[in-house]
Parts: sequence; structure tokens; C-alpha cells
Amino acid sequence: MKFISHLDIMRLWERAMRRADLPLMYSEGFTPHPRLSLAAPLSVGITSDAELMDAYFGGQISPQYMLIQIDRQIPAGISIHDIWTVGMEMPSLQAQVRFAEYMVTLEPIKGKTSADIEQAITNMLAAKEIPWQHIRDTSIRTYDLRSLINDLTLTEYSDERTIISMRLRCDPGGSGRPDQIIKALGFSQRPRAIHRTALIFN
Repeated sequence: MKFISHLDIMRLWERAMRRADLPLMYSEGFTPHPRLSLAAPLSVGITSDAELMDAYFGGQISPQYMLIQIDRQIPAGISIHDIWTVGMEMPSLQAQVRFAEYMVTLEPIKGKTSADIEQAITNMLAAKEIPWQHIRDTSIRTYDLRSLINDLTLTEYSDERTIISMRLRCDPGGSGRPDQIIKALGFSQRPRAIHRTALIFN
């Protein structure tokens, strides 16, 4: 599931709700779109058990009924933990999310002790600014990576793996990417796994 793109995930939810025969609302205009939006789209390659979504339906429906009907239509690898009814006047989830928390698992790091890693984290958190460049397609984006980091912690260090917990900014002004933080800490290897554990709101 972690290799499915955001657009395909949204198509999956739309199909599941249509197959569940739920009165999903659509936007108006020449090309109507389902009124579904995730609080913070998940990048390809990242797993999560902390996703939240706004969905608009026509008419009153029991959340428990919706939970049962949708759960029958979604594939293995996705599950719904709960459904809440909220007022139409409530701000969107996307407007309220401020931070995302991750657990980043690395292969055993040769040549670096836990003290080395903790020192690298301390240095990063103490920095006032970390100039960074990110290449996307043919454009180069330059920004301050430090402004996207709220907190970092070495959670586990063993012969089997190293785990670094992160709380990164996630709002309309910018979102931190765990893989870039790992690079900035001086690790050349790609993470074994990146898992989002929580979304923090206002």
C-alpha cells in the first residue's frame, strides 16, 4: 500500500464509498470532484496509522453504518478506525494540521555510536538555519530546513536497527520530509521504513 500515490488513494476511497452506496457529495462545475480531502497527503513510500479525512455526504447517516459499509469495500492494507459526524461550519482538517510525527527506521549504522547520532541531532536542533535545496523535476527549490523541524529524538539504537522519532512541521507554509532530515543528519543510506504515527492540530 505504501507505493500507491496520493491520487490513486483518493480514487480508492471514492470507489469504496460509491460501492458502499453512500451519498457522497461532489463539487459543482464542469468536472465535478468528490468532496474528499486528507488532512495531510502521504508521500509515496511512507506508511501510516494516523490519517484523517474530511468527507461530505448528502443527508444524515449513522457513522457506525458507514464504518461497516465502507470497511467491506476497502482492500487489505487499509482500515478505518473510527468515523465522526462534524458540523459543516467546522474548518477543514487541512486548515488545522500543524505537525506530523514519524518513526524513521534505519539499517544498523556502522561507524557511528549512539552518542554520535545524539550529537548530530543536538547540533541540528541547535542550528538557527539549515540551508537546503530540493530538486523536483527540473526545478530547484531552496529553503531553510531547520524551520520545518520541531523535534528529533533517538528512540532506539541496536545491532538490528536505529530508530529516530521526528515531529515535523506540516502546514500550508511548508512540510518537513523525513528522508531529507536523515540526509541532513549525515546519513547516506535510505531509511528502511518511514511510518507516520500522529498528526498534531491546533
